[in-house]
Amino acid sequence: MRDAAVVWKGSGTAVTETHSTGVRGDSGPEVARLVASRVLDVPDFPKPGVMFKDLMPLFADGDAFRDVIDGIVAYHGRESFDAVVGIEARGFVVAAAIAYATGVGVVPVRKAGKLPRPAYAASYELEYGEATLEVHQDAFTAGHRVLVVDDVLATGGTAAATLDLVERAGGTVAGFTVLLELSFLGGRDRLAPRPVHALLTV
Repeated sequence: MRDAAVVWKGSGTAVTETHSTGVRGDSGPEVARLVASRVLDVPDFPKPGVMFKDLMPLFADGDAFRDVIDGIVAYHGRESFDAVVGIEARGFVVAAAIAYATGVGVVPVRKAGKLPRPAYAASYELEYGEATLEVHQDAFTAGHRVLVVDDVLATGGTAAATLDLVERAGGTVAGFTVLLELSFLGGRDRLAPRPVHALLTV
């Protein structure tokens, strides 16, 4: 598990749906409410004391998922990027959908040891360890405008490593979007001055 998937809020005893009133996000309250209504809080996963934010109900709802993808494309504009990067693993789902909707390519940023050809690597600290991400060295041509997407922004370690990898591989970061931002963990501040687009901020 990486930092973007969990919230350190203490344990609970049941799976409960994220509260969806009074929500906010960078694409407006309607999209924020849509995401919030399809996020489940799973206590004590993957270990006691961790509250996991499960976005699988959003991915499983075809209409809601389409609305979310359309919202991301509308925010950035179809002509503003040449490729989409998805961060392992749930970022792959979002990136592939955006790439298909806009007719551009999709590039995976993967955990160490998963890519078959020469790759750039970036390691970063998690709340509970260290992780390494990689991207193929030939993933982009010079000046390639890249939209980076992921499911959740927490402390920002995963995102910062990915944005650095994109630039090392010759791409230009055109935008960074997440479905859910956990603002109390400070990820947006860590990424500044790079802009963050979050559909739901809690």
